[in-house]
This record gives sequence, C-alpha cells and structure tokens, in this order.
Amino acid sequence: MSAATDTGVKARIHPSPNHGERPEGASVNMLILHYTGMKDGEAALRRLCDPRAEVSAHYLVHEDGSVLQCVPEARRAWHAGQSFWKGERDINSISIGVEIVNPGHEWGYREFPDLQIEAVMSLCADICQRHAISPWMVLAHSDIAPARKEDPGEKFPWDRLAENGIGHYVEPAAESAGLFMQFGETGQPVEAVQSMLAIYGYDVDISGEFDDKTRDAVTAFQRHFRAGKVDGVVDQSTVETLHKLLSGLPRL
Repeated sequence: MSAATDTGVKARIHPSPNHGERPEGASVNMLILHYTGMKDGEAALRRLCDPRAEVSAHYLVHEDGSVLQCVPEARRAWHAGQSFWKGERDINSISIGVEIVNPGHEWGYREFPDLQIEAVMSLCADICQRHAISPWMVLAHSDIAPARKEDPGEKFPWDRLAENGIGHYVEPAAESAGLFMQFGETGQPVEAVQSMLAIYGYDVDISGEFDDKTRDAVTAFQRHFRAGKVDGVVDQSTVETLHKLLSGLPRL
C-alpha cells in the first residue's frame, strides 16, 4: 500500500486495525523493542493485523531488513500489555512499539541478522530523534513486563545500538566471586538491590525480601544489560553493572 509513513526510514504501509486514540495530553517518551516470537514473519504480521488478536505494534522489521508500518505513530498501538516503568502503567499510551521478526525462545531463538539490526538501528534513531526519547527510555519488552516476557532476549545486540547512539548501555562488569543473593534471602543487601532496580525503573517492592518479583526484575535486567549470564541471581557483576547504569542517569 502506497502512503506516507511517519518515519524517514524506507518503510511500507501495512495497516493493522488494532489501535486506538492516545489519551489527551499524552506524549511519546518511550520506545519498546520486541521480538515477534512466532514461527516466521508472515505469521507474526497476520497476528498483528488480526482484529481477534487485539495486538499490534507501530512497526515490524523483517529479517531481510524490510520495514512495515502497521499503526500510525499518532495512534495508540497495543504492544506493551500489562506493564510498568518508572511509575507508569499505561505504557501503550506513551510509547512506540517495534516488533523484530525472530522465532524467540519458544520457536528456536536465534541471532538477529545484520541487515535486520541495521534497519532496526536506522528506525530507532529516527524515532528517538523525532520524539526526543531519552536513551534510558529505549527498553525491552522484558524490562517493562519481567514476569511475562523475555523479548527481545539476551541475543539482541544492545551494545551495537548504543554504539550508534540508541539506548542506555554500559560494558557489563566482569563476572567474579563475591556478593551473591538469590530467591528466598532477606535483609538490608536485598533491600539495597531492590532500591537500585526501582530507581532505574523496574517494578519491584522495596521489602528486603528476595521474592518472585525481585527475581523477575533481576532476570530482565541481566537479559538486557548483562546477557552473558541470565539466572536471576544477584552477583557482584550484576550490582556493579547496575551501579554504572545508575551513575549515567541525569541527576534530578
């Protein structure tokens, strides 16, 4: 379908009926990246455009680097679901969603092709520039829904995006012996880690109890920022990497 897209990146319109109005006064300040998690791109596109599915995203990026726009950026796409970041629970209303074709953990998770990542980077750079999206608001679906989602997963090259000015990223601290916390533990060190995760944006309760919610947030954090070992266990590397990221946030 020939029509003008929102992005300056080469894209084709493939409209989905699954969208609604953004609330009055809502402005886009987040970019959420997903993988499709289906057998192939065509199956994913059918689902994103099926009114019975009630899901959609603004963009779909195929493995060959081709880009489709399914929902206008001015509209509220249905990609985030039940989610949370920095106190906000209606992520759909303030975000742009990009689906990246990959079978995901259920269907045979694999590396993202270079052509696809190049297209994702161009698209994300354009979106972030036009909407003035801060690097620390370029997030994984798993960041905003840790208990439900794993995408775009530990194989997604966040470091490459950061090298091109997209997203917030630091070199992960090397794994070493030392601090070690896991599910079921309690105490002030657990509370300190929960506080750090909450300040960064994750949905955790600062209770001092290493509960399911904390483990999910730690796992999501590792999947995005310390992908070499994703186990939901807080080690020295996890804490140091999180501290480096927090140090890079603007001081309010």
